[in-house]
Amino acid sequence: MTAQPDTPLQISVREMGVRARAAGRALRALPTARKVAALQAIAAELRAGSGAILAANDADVQAAAHAGLPPHMIARLSLDAASLETIAADVEAVSRLPDPVGETTAPQTQPSGIRVSQRRVPLGVLGVIYESRPNVTVDVAALALMSGNAVILRGGRETVHSNAALEAAIRTALEAQHLPGDAVQVIRDPDRDRMRELLRLDDLVDAIIPRGGAGLHRYCVENATVPVIVGGIGVVHIYLDASFIRDPADVRRAAEIVVNAKVQKPSACNALDTLLIDRQALAALTDIARALLEHGVEVRADAEAWGTLQDAGIVVTPAAETDYGTEFLALTASLKIVSGLEEALDFIAAHGNHTDVILTRDPDQAERFIQDVDSAAVIVNASPRFNDGGQLGLGAEVAISTQKLHARGPMGLRELTTTKWVVVGEGQTRG
Repeated sequence: MTAQPDTPLQISVREMGVRARAAGRALRALPTARKVAALQAIAAELRAGSGAILAANDADVQAAAHAGLPPHMIARLSLDAASLETIAADVEAVSRLPDPVGETTAPQTQPSGIRVSQRRVPLGVLGVIYESRPNVTVDVAALALMSGNAVILRGGRETVHSNAALEAAIRTALEAQHLPGDAVQVIRDPDRDRMRELLRLDDLVDAIIPRGGAGLHRYCVENATVPVIVGGIGVVHIYLDASFIRDPADVRRAAEIVVNAKVQKPSACNALDTLLIDRQALAALTDIARALLEHGVEVRADAEAWGTLQDAGIVVTPAAETDYGTEFLALTASLKIVSGLEEALDFIAAHGNHTDVILTRDPDQAERFIQDVDSAAVIVNASPRFNDGGQLGLGAEVAISTQKLHARGPMGLRELTTTKWVVVGEGQTRG
């Protein structure tokens, strides 16, 4: 790998912004073929430099273990040859996605004779702040480059060596393709002041995208002068409608969906938090609770569900009011009995905004749920874990936005672009 002339520890965050802005200009009108070649070169360099990358990651893992980080955090931090190959393959997958940059609407001729259209263009310079996972460094870099954006990345202090090695590999690949290495820069100084400087770089950075817990998002919103795209936090619900349960096979299917929603990746933002069960579907309660308990889930049930489960010899935890509206990010789920769709909709309106699911055989109930629930993703008869860029056909995602301006839901290539008006005339002046 080629060495950088100076590292982000030796230059200020403002200087990184200046360099990113210049790199972004070079990327703005880059042909798709050049971007594809750059991503393919990055994938190749990740494979070629795997030894250095894995050695750097091992240093982070050892430091994390010495610092007493919990095992699940260390697992998210750790790389091996197989996971690094997956990261490289994901970069290649992004290179095969349709390029949204340059898409232009059909020109419309106005009464004045001017021809008006809109063209899709990169946002410019992104600042992405995240925690733990070094794969995010590469995922975000690939999406930023393919959408014509430069990016400044600020990972957690536990990934400082891994991110430095990944940045070096990306820079080497870009420069080999005669593209600016400053298109992808990592803030290596873990001091929180460097993050605050990035949040206030509004003359050079066009958008901040945080990936992490509610505390990180709140900190970014409260301290940024750069627009912040908030996402990845919010409560996930499943509502089990009585029409879904017709026979024991349907009960098993409902339990499979609920278990997948909670257990497949409990730390993910699209994992189940609260299960709402129609009182007319109580026949499914015991089987679903048993299935969750068998997978190590702590079930916190309202009084009605708790009593029903106690009578069946199933021990769960009585729910407190604070267990509703809580994003657990762990093997914990709350459970509540409701009197039908209307009560479920009212409950979700008070507590949801991320991903909400209905399990139903009634198309009218499904459509009412879709229309009424105001969340980033509404899902019918499937796990909320499908609210993911890769699963929705975006190839990858920078984050899942739960706000309503510009982007909502998984943010892929198109969500990292904006539009500008293009007006073509023949000497017209406005009267």
